[in-house]
Amino acid sequence: MRTVYKIIANHLPSASTASVFNGNHLFVGALVTGALLLTGCQSTSLDQSNAMTAKQTPVAAKTALAMALQKKRRQSFSYHSNLEISNEQQFNNINTKINAKAPVASGYIDEYCEDTHDQAYAALLTQAEAQNKDILAADYDAERTTLKDRYLECTDAYEAWVDSNYDSEITVPASYQQLFDNYDDRTTAQDIKKAKLLDAYVLKPLSINAQGVYQPMAGKATMLASMQYQARNHQSSVNQPIYLDLKNGNIYLWADNFAMFNSEMLDDKLGTKWRNKWLKLAINDGTLPKGFGSELIKSHFAALDTTFDAAPVSQFDYVAPNTLASLSPKLPAHQLPAMLASNQVIRRVQSAESYEQFYQDYMRIVYERISQRYPELIKESEPYEVSTTGADKFTSKALVQQMLAMIKSGMDSGSETVEETMAEAKEKTAESAMLEKAETQQLYGFDKRGQLKWQHLRSELPSETASNKNMVIDVLQQYSAISATDMAFPNLPSNVQVPNASNSIDVREYGSELMQYYRDGNGTAMGKMMFSVMPMAKEKFGAIE
Repeated sequence: MRTVYKIIANHLPSASTASVFNGNHLFVGALVTGALLLTGCQSTSLDQSNAMTAKQTPVAAKTALAMALQKKRRQSFSYHSNLEISNEQQFNNINTKINAKAPVASGYIDEYCEDTHDQAYAALLTQAEAQNKDILAADYDAERTTLKDRYLECTDAYEAWVDSNYDSEITVPASYQQLFDNYDDRTTAQDIKKAKLLDAYVLKPLSINAQGVYQPMAGKATMLASMQYQARNHQSSVNQPIYLDLKNGNIYLWADNFAMFNSEMLDDKLGTKWRNKWLKLAINDGTLPKGFGSELIKSHFAALDTTFDAAPVSQFDYVAPNTLASLSPKLPAHQLPAMLASNQVIRRVQSAESYEQFYQDYMRIVYERISQRYPELIKESEPYEVSTTGADKFTSKALVQQMLAMIKSGMDSGSETVEETMAEAKEKTAESAMLEKAETQQLYGFDKRGQLKWQHLRSELPSETASNKNMVIDVLQQYSAISATDMAFPNLPSNVQVPNASNSIDVREYGSELMQYYRDGNGTAMGKMMFSVMPMAKEKFGAIE
């Protein structure tokens, strides 16, 4: 099942990549997100003399978009991303007739007729009570007779349908044949109720955002990720500042969000030591081959360019900005104004199968380039395998080896998944329809000067019960020039806007100190249990009692 987490991981703040569509691709999403953030390809300009005068054909759209995404990849920019989730398709405009798309009363096929009759009778009873009449009165004879006849018709049809599995000469009314044949894929009334509750109490009050700057020449990138929940009687917000030191290969996370959990679960001596501090995560401890980071970025761009070039021209076209308001499902109301202000919009639409294939091709190219350039990083081991031969195995090089093995495994399983999906789609029409409708749409908006001002991604997560009622995820990312007066982290004190040795905690050093603390017989019960099973802790300090 595709998850919202994976979508977020890939598109805040990504440029033009695919979302992760299965669990084996979790690292893939992290790798793509990191590579895009480390390089950037937004705030680019179209060649105005060509873009503004070119005929608005699919070929022209693909060419113009390729230029926009390739040009000025080293340019600095400020960005703001907003992610919204909607499931309104799952309960709006529901067809109540007996057909392949209508909801059903019961989750069990053998209870369908009885449950449908009971619900209809309850509705009639409510009507009678509202009119202060007895449901057994003559006024309701016709309605009761109709309910009885429909029930008997339904039970006869169901029995015939069951018997037809053993006797091909038995016929079933077409409407019921379609109903029972596709019952397992149908939405129930309970499903609709749950969808409405999810929308009202989770999705509508929830908003996920990220903002920051990317400055490649300065070797700096920032992200202030946030999640807000605003209901009538409940308002809350969580923010996570992230700072990337690209020159030295370090990632900094604001420590406050982790301090309480760490103090309660692992480090009972922590106190307030992490207050107003950053956690420093060193990406390269010196064990990776020279030039690895640069080669990874080059491989990322090479994979993007190759897969983009191979994309069918039919996926691209120009759309009039004023038509964006009529898209179905509707775009989030607060995202639409910025998009409508565009001078020109280019659209790319991919099927779920095409989107997954793009992702597989992208990772294959990256893997092949890295493995050819650094064969020593290709480790013949199963993904997720943890070595217990020594603490030296927990190095940047060892982690990259493990991650490359995960990519290889994901590529292999991904190819099998695509083949299996295609085979199943041929066997089951409903699944085929689901694949066709679970599209991914990308929109790119340009201003009058031909600058890329925003990118919008719409993806669908197929429903487990109704192939035409998908959950929709909309991600809008806007780009602008960096303002010298704006703080990267408005919620942080001015003296900690930029991490340094005095306001940060080195996670590697802290981890070693914490393990020694446990080796001396200290720590929490939970921490002792965790460290006792860690290979590195065992190797370095022996068993922790």
